[in-house]
Amino acid sequence: MKLGFEESQAIYDSGSQNAQALTEHWLHTTAFCPGCGHSNLSRFPNNSPVADFFCSACGEQFELKSQKTKFGAKIVDGAYHTMIERLNGPDNPNLLLMNYERDSGVANLIVVPKQFFAPEIIEERKPLSKNARRAGWVGCNILFRQIPESGKIFIVKDRVPQSPASVREQWRRNLFLREEPTGARGWLLTVMKCVELLGKAEFSLDEVYASEAYIRRIYPENRHIREKIRQQLQVLRDAGFLDFLGRGRYRLRK
Repeated sequence: MKLGFEESQAIYDSGSQNAQALTEHWLHTTAFCPGCGHSNLSRFPNNSPVADFFCSACGEQFELKSQKTKFGAKIVDGAYHTMIERLNGPDNPNLLLMNYERDSGVANLIVVPKQFFAPEIIEERKPLSKNARRAGWVGCNILFRQIPESGKIFIVKDRVPQSPASVREQWRRNLFLREEPTGARGWLLTVMKCVELLGKAEFSLDEVYASEAYIRRIYPENRHIREKIRQQLQVLRDAGFLDFLGRGRYRLRK
């Protein structure tokens, strides 16, 4: 996989327009679909309301965000209410996050499959002031740090392209989340994040209970957190994400 950009695409006076042209052209001509491995992604017409790219083989849709620096704990996105409506709709796209350098090309490319989005990871921003051009407009942030690491699949990592087979395997492993209703998915993702934060393949129920304070910050009104933890661990077991070893112990399935 060639990581450099084709400078012939930089035809604008604006630096931001050139960056968009370079990154989008690279994605269209070089990247593969993480879902099925198809050799390239097709572009939607400009100003499409939801997504930027789609796979002509499997139909997956993708939104691209690119910047020179690595993405931090929060990712600025569009209108809050539009985002919440998208989460409940059939066309919510997968998210592609690219960081790059103009001279050396793509440094990292991550795909976050759409099933890792839930209202709990969307933060409502304050309305724009009455003096702003779009006074009263309400944007949102994606709380990137709350997404489980299994939902951050590298296609390029530290300038090293990852194998299509590895990317597709990671993609397939989490497809069970699409069967969960959007409203219930947030709890499942939260418990997955807590399990990952333990940093080990085998763990106990009591160790997950130790994350209760973290979960309470996300669900401050819930009074049955331990019951919800047990429920979500059972869902993850039934989905083949982890194995129950007995006596309150679990193991992440490879």
